[in-house]
Amino acid sequence: MEKQENILGTEKIGKLIKKFSIPCIISMLVNSLYNIVDQIFIGWGVGYLGNGATNIVFPLTMIALSFALMLGDGASAFLSLKLGEKKKEEASKGVGNGIIMSIIISILFCVITLIFLPQLLNIFGCTDALREYATIYGRVIAIGLPFMIIGTTLNSIIRADGSPSYSMMSMVSGAVLNTILDPLFIFVFKMGVQGAAIATVISQFVTFILNIIYIKKFKSITLNKSALKLEFNTAKKVLSLGISSFITQMSFVFVMAVENNLLGKYGAESEYGSDIPITVLGIVMKISQILNSIIIGLAVGSQPLLGYNYGARKFDRVKQTLKIVLSASVGISTIAFILFQTIPDKLISIFGSGDEMYMEFACMTFRTYLLLCICNGIQIPSGIFFQAIGKSAISAILSLSRQIVFLIPSMFILGHLFGLKGVLYSGPFADGLAFVLSAIMLIIEIRHLKQGMSKSNALADDTSTNNKLDKHVVITISREYGSGGRYVGRLIADALGIKFYDKDFIVKLAEETGLSEEYIENNEQKRDTLATLNNGYYSGLDNADDLFIKESELIKEVSDKESCVIIGRCADFILKDRQNVIKVFVYSNMEDKIKRATEIYSLDKSKAEKEIKRIDKLRANHYKHYTDKDWDNHSNYDICINSDTLGVEKSAELLCEIIKEKEKMM
Repeated sequence: MEKQENILGTEKIGKLIKKFSIPCIISMLVNSLYNIVDQIFIGWGVGYLGNGATNIVFPLTMIALSFALMLGDGASAFLSLKLGEKKKEEASKGVGNGIIMSIIISILFCVITLIFLPQLLNIFGCTDALREYATIYGRVIAIGLPFMIIGTTLNSIIRADGSPSYSMMSMVSGAVLNTILDPLFIFVFKMGVQGAAIATVISQFVTFILNIIYIKKFKSITLNKSALKLEFNTAKKVLSLGISSFITQMSFVFVMAVENNLLGKYGAESEYGSDIPITVLGIVMKISQILNSIIIGLAVGSQPLLGYNYGARKFDRVKQTLKIVLSASVGISTIAFILFQTIPDKLISIFGSGDEMYMEFACMTFRTYLLLCICNGIQIPSGIFFQAIGKSAISAILSLSRQIVFLIPSMFILGHLFGLKGVLYSGPFADGLAFVLSAIMLIIEIRHLKQGMSKSNALADDTSTNNKLDKHVVITISREYGSGGRYVGRLIADALGIKFYDKDFIVKLAEETGLSEEYIENNEQKRDTLATLNNGYYSGLDNADDLFIKESELIKEVSDKESCVIIGRCADFILKDRQNVIKVFVYSNMEDKIKRATEIYSLDKSKAEKEIKRIDKLRANHYKHYTDKDWDNHSNYDICINSDTLGVEKSAELLCEIIKEKEKMM
């Protein structure tokens, strides 16, 4: 690990971006091309109505992908977290539960889709002309949904197990096979949209089989019968870790459903009818996804670079990396803009021919809907940049704003005002607003980089000791902000002559990772609610997860060596299986917390209560995320004490007496 970190901080940035970004770009492109290939051959073999039908069915595939990514990314994050905690058995259960849930959900979704396919097609804006094709295509695709969901779930887990090459091989194999089988079934066997669907299902089955074979080759865990037994708490944790991927994908489903229905409604009132707009915009969005895939792959590849150098306070390297990524992204999106504006007829012709009205609307859609596609070169990398530097809330806002906040409302409003063209206007309108928001956030952050950051307050704790305990005892202190809990812990450590650990962990983590103390202090023990909604561009651990794993290792290490007091950091949970651990929770009433916060932390009295609640909420989110327990639930602890009852000093004295009594019972 140390070697990679040194490379991230010293190697030429351009070389590192190529190393990390090219595999990401390939992976993203393969995913995009998988769906586009069907439409190309259907367009030539069936006609544009066939393509319109696949666009109607496509949201069903996206829903299936949402479940697959939730389970796959959730199980992957669970695997990494538990391996970091050296808990292989629990890691195996997480993976096993992810796989079992994918089997159950995929079968249920397949059955529901087959039973309610007509109703689902109506929800996604199906017209009478598209219904026959969509029904034929949808029924076959539904049969393959279990293979897709289970295969994709396993794909994410395989990457987390340390075999990204195998994961990519299985995915590419399916994509290549689909490209071969599509023309065979459509043109040779004359099976039309049904043939295209069969080709897709066979390809998904091959990826599924390849990933199933890998189960026996897991490097980090062993799956046995007990691991494959569904457990509520484990399943719940896997789902919570993967929920961000689910939300991101489902937002696209919602957009497609709204878009298709509005296109059908306003298209019927225009000279183009309903079928042409639904078909064309679906194709245009998939072509634009190729552009987005390249930009996403480029930005995701830069994540390790940005995160490490930001944390290590090498802001010149952060700015240089960001400059290269943004320049390349804008360059790529500019080329795409030129193509969309100058040769839209050539691009749409790749997907088959159509009548004069079809070609006219296609050209108008490319030139209107993708008018500000250049903005994607800023908006997409910005969201990934903020994710990389640990600002998940900003990343979530930027990632979801374009689709949910700007695009959907503008489709309704502009569609109502301008009809069919208004729906097309919503594309550049949303792109423009998302660009402005991203640019503002970026400018603010770059100014902070230029100014540098103040030195960290994370000073090493006093480690002088004169142990007065007869046995090896570890005291964990969880506390409300402003309760005086940290000071209580310090007084206990001094009175018992044992070591006190709080800020020391930050110093140790900084030494081990090369990240700055301030960066660690700002990212540990805090989990914003918006982090749950963070984008699903890149599966894996975020900054807080990495820090939690490393802190867990340090907590176990110091607890093995000596008696000590440990402040916060879920230490009570990390050491829950040890008999020599005494878990304490310190709380206080709001009035006294405000008094301490204003006197000790110099908080503005008028804002102190809000700040106290905010910090306690972050701590509660952090604790819940990693323990599945409520932070302020007193049953989690051996001793809970209100520091106001006796005062901080007397509370510490009382706790010392209790600790000594508990020591005798060990």
